[in-house]
Amino acid sequence: MKQLSTDKTTAFDKWSNYVLAAIFALVPVHAFITVSLASAVGHYDALRIWKEILLLLLTPIIVWLLWRTPGLGDRMKRGWLFWAIACYIVLYLVLGLVALYKGQVNAYAMAYSWISNLRLMVVFVLAYVVASRSGWLRVHWEQLLLYSAAIVVGFGLLQLFVLPTNFLQHFGYSPATIMPFDTVDQKTDYVRVQSTLRGANPLGAYLVLALGAVIVLLLKSTRDRRQIMGVTMLSAGLIILIATYSRSAYVGMLLTGLTAVLLVVHGQAAKKRLAWGLVALVVLAVISFFTLRTNDRFENIFFHTDEHSQSSASSNDKRTIALQSGVRDVVNQPFGGGPGTAGPASAHNDAPARIAEDYYLQVGQEVGWLGMVLFIVIVCSVAWRLFKQRTDPLSRTLLAALVGLSFINLISHAWTDDTIGILWWGLAGVALAPAILKKETTSKNNGKSKKIKTV
Repeated sequence: MKQLSTDKTTAFDKWSNYVLAAIFALVPVHAFITVSLASAVGHYDALRIWKEILLLLLTPIIVWLLWRTPGLGDRMKRGWLFWAIACYIVLYLVLGLVALYKGQVNAYAMAYSWISNLRLMVVFVLAYVVASRSGWLRVHWEQLLLYSAAIVVGFGLLQLFVLPTNFLQHFGYSPATIMPFDTVDQKTDYVRVQSTLRGANPLGAYLVLALGAVIVLLLKSTRDRRQIMGVTMLSAGLIILIATYSRSAYVGMLLTGLTAVLLVVHGQAAKKRLAWGLVALVVLAVISFFTLRTNDRFENIFFHTDEHSQSSASSNDKRTIALQSGVRDVVNQPFGGGPGTAGPASAHNDAPARIAEDYYLQVGQEVGWLGMVLFIVIVCSVAWRLFKQRTDPLSRTLLAALVGLSFINLISHAWTDDTIGILWWGLAGVALAPAILKKETTSKNNGKSKKIKTV
């Protein structure tokens, strides 16, 4: 490959890595930071999109780097992935403008939808290009993910055991920004930990990714010190996960952990032991269910209601109604209603909000059947590429987490949360970046051979 030797190119590579690294490291705590800043200076909506502004400013630089990198553009044209991403982005932009022209959506809701849905694709492509030119993000992904996760878990432990329930009110948390706390079924005995995330459910989804990485690294590590640190982090993280009372995250974590184990299990004997272990786990779960089904604490944790419910309608009934309504919308509107007419963005539209409690249905409600198909194609293509390089710890982590997160998105809008959306898709771009753009050449220095890495 031709070497890119100009100082500007080297500086662009370096700063692109640093900007993405800063976003990855800060996004798990950005909700706390932005709400706190907004309480002092105002402009909450402007402060909360700092990540998207950085990605937008980075885009022309990375487009130029892509143009200057021989072979990378041709590599991206192979297969369905990047073509599907391009079509998906164009579809969202075009249908958004059409819906705005027809009066189906206002400008704010449309822009909100563009940001929350398209940043997944944008951060994936940007990280892919940057990581194709430099291995820095690939080398440092563990620190970028797990150091922030340690802060999130640590603050969650303080919320659970030390801090008063309304502690976050002192930092500007309110109905106008983020609620300072949430409860199960409006019962103060069941306060849900949210740490530095936007809520308990987003925290649960984030922990599926972070703890999935810990499990993968524990299965890979043979060093006692790393194993002790990993077990400590996993134990503390599971305590916080339980305290979120996020049932979708419970199942997502179980699926992620099981997938991580299956990806490293080899040999018939090991698979047989794993199968018997799963059977025992299922039997234990069934026995526990029938034994504890009338226990108030069990009912509140797993059903979010009991005979002493304070709510006029249970969250389970509301979710069922929302899912049924979402299915009807998708069936009756094959071209969708336009970006901003469904999902969290629709809360800012002039028409009543449409919350399907399912991200895939949300995509169908907004951009129709074609949009749903394109998104599923993108997810499956990324999953297949991660599976093909599953010996890589980062790829294995993301693939295992994708299994759990895919389930979570069946009963929530987890991909619209900025933390999990930016982190998972950004790291996926890093993991799938091709290694073919690095090579070694040999030069002579005082009669001795010296290896030089070029791009």
